[in-house]
Amino acid sequence: MPLGQSTAGKPKPPRSIVRRKSVLPGFGLALGFSWFYLTLMILLPLAAVVLWTASLGPARILQIASDPRIFLALRLSFGLSLAAAAVNAVFGLLLAWTLTRYDFPGRRLVDAAVDLPFALPTAVAGIALAAIYAPNGWVGSIVPFKIAFTPLGIFVALVFIGLPFVVRTVQPVLSDLDQGLEEAAATLGANRATTIFKVVLPTLTPALLTGFALAFARAVGEYGSVIFIAGNIPYVSEIAPLLIIMRLEEFDYGSATAVATMMLTLSFAVLLFVNLVEAWSRKRLGHAY
Repeated sequence: MPLGQSTAGKPKPPRSIVRRKSVLPGFGLALGFSWFYLTLMILLPLAAVVLWTASLGPARILQIASDPRIFLALRLSFGLSLAAAAVNAVFGLLLAWTLTRYDFPGRRLVDAAVDLPFALPTAVAGIALAAIYAPNGWVGSIVPFKIAFTPLGIFVALVFIGLPFVVRTVQPVLSDLDQGLEEAAATLGANRATTIFKVVLPTLTPALLTGFALAFARAVGEYGSVIFIAGNIPYVSEIAPLLIIMRLEEFDYGSATAVATMMLTLSFAVLLFVNLVEAWSRKRLGHAY
C-alpha cells in the first residue's frame, strides 16, 4: 500500500498541517493580552511581595509569624471578615429578594441606597459609623453594651461595606430566575418553604457564593472604614492592615511584607475553597464551565 494512504485508498492529510480553527476570531491575541495584563497588574506586584518576604529567611519569617500580636491581628481580621460575609450572604439575599419580587413605595430609593458603600469614601464611612455607635452616639447611647472601639464595631463596619457585593451579585440572577419553576413545584404539592429550599436556593447558590467571596475579599483588606471605629487596641481590636501600615511607618519593611504575604496566602486559600464549592454547585446544576 502506498505511503500516506488509508485502507480505503484515500490519502491522509499530513498531520503537521491539520489544525482546528478557533470559533472566536482573535482568541490567541486576546488570551495573550489577558495574560500580559494580569501579569503586569497583579502577578508581578504580588510576586515582589512574596520574594521580598522570602529574602528574610526561614528563621526571621517564623519569628514574625509566631508573634502573638500579629497572630491575633490576623485572627481578628479573617474571623470578622468571614462572619461579616456570612451575615451579608443571609441579609443580602433577603434584600435582593425584596427588591426583585416586591413593588413598594420607595423601592427605587432603597435600590439606589444599596450602592452607597460603593461610592462613599471609606474614611467618611468610618467617621460616620464611629459617631453613630460611640457611647454618646445615636445608637451607642441606647444599647446596653459598647460597640465602637471594640471588635463588634469592626464587625459592623465590615458588614456595612460588604452588603452591596452580595445584593448586586444575587439580584440579576434572581431577576432572571424562571418563576415557572416555582409554580410547577407548587402544582406538584410543594409548600412555600420546600419550594424556596429545594428549587430557588440551589439555583442561587453559585451567585450567593460569589457574593460571599467578594464581600469577604473586600472586608479582609478594609482599612479606612475600620480604623476610626476599631479603637486600634493591641491584642484586642487591632486589624492586620493597620499592623502593616504601622510596620511601614517604622521602616520595618520586612515585617510589613511578611504580614502581607500571610494575608495573601490565607486569602487565596479561602477564596480558592469558595470557588471550588461554587464550581461544584454549578456542576450539580448542569452549568459547569
